[in-house]
Amino acid sequence: MDDGTKSLFTDDERLAVTALAAMVIPASEEYGVPGADDPAIVDNILVDASRYPEQLKDALAALDALAQKEAGLPYASVSDVKRKAITSAFRKSHVGHAKMFANLTVQGYYRDDRVMRSIGLEARPPHPQGYEVEQGDWSLVDPVKKKAPFYRPVD
Repeated sequence: MDDGTKSLFTDDERLAVTALAAMVIPASEEYGVPGADDPAIVDNILVDASRYPEQLKDALAALDALAQKEAGLPYASVSDVKRKAITSAFRKSHVGHAKMFANLTVQGYYRDDRVMRSIGLEARPPHPQGYEVEQGDWSLVDPVKKKAPFYRPVD
């Protein structure tokens, strides 16, 4: 992670991101992939979040407030059992923050080469080589094509 991104988030925020990422995508020995709490993946999450750091900071503040209320500790410091309950409460009471964090986590996770190889994809960008896409049944979109326009033409 570059120094600009590193300075956007405190060490405590990074610890909270790491702990929450592990709850979103835990490591799998069966598939031989790291969890989203892997340092390289956490770096990816934080780089993405650096485009709108206040949203992540707000989410982490809400998460820490729940942890303080439930356990009297910061989120990253609570036991695994309590963390699971606090994470569940966070998902229910802060839906927007939870979805934003889940999206950041998934995006960062699936950019990791180890994860890409584990699902049978080459660890490379999709372009310029592209990927072979199986052709589907284009007749399925015919009803949509036949619909009247639902937009207003612009001059």
